[in-house]
Amino acid sequence: QVQLVESGGGLVQPGGSLRLSCAASVSISSIYTMGWYRQEPGKQRELVATIIRGGSTNYADSVKGRFTISRDDADNTASLQMNSLKFEDTAVYYCNARKIPGGKNYWGQGTQVTVSS
Repeated sequence: QVQLVESGGGLVQPGGSLRLSCAASVSISSIYTMGWYRQEPGKQRELVATIIRGGSTNYADSVKGRFTISRDDADNTASLQMNSLKFEDTAVYYCNARKIPGGKNYWGQGTQVTVSS
């Protein structure tokens, strides 16, 4: 079992920045993929960014150049630095982990990000 706890969400103005963090209950060096997803009310959960063991990253086109995902195996955390935030980035953001490729998904409880003026 992997428990994930997100933090760092909140209210920010357009153009602002937020940093989300995800703390894992196990050593994330044992986790193959760490990722961030988001979900707006009435919509499907969508990929924001992933990072695999070794550091390769993948981003949704809508956040490329603005968001940066990272993982710290020493602290058992994964982070999402979000810059130049837009209204359309408003959503609940979920941390995700998979211990092996295609394996079971583990999810955090989600953290709300609201971009509003």
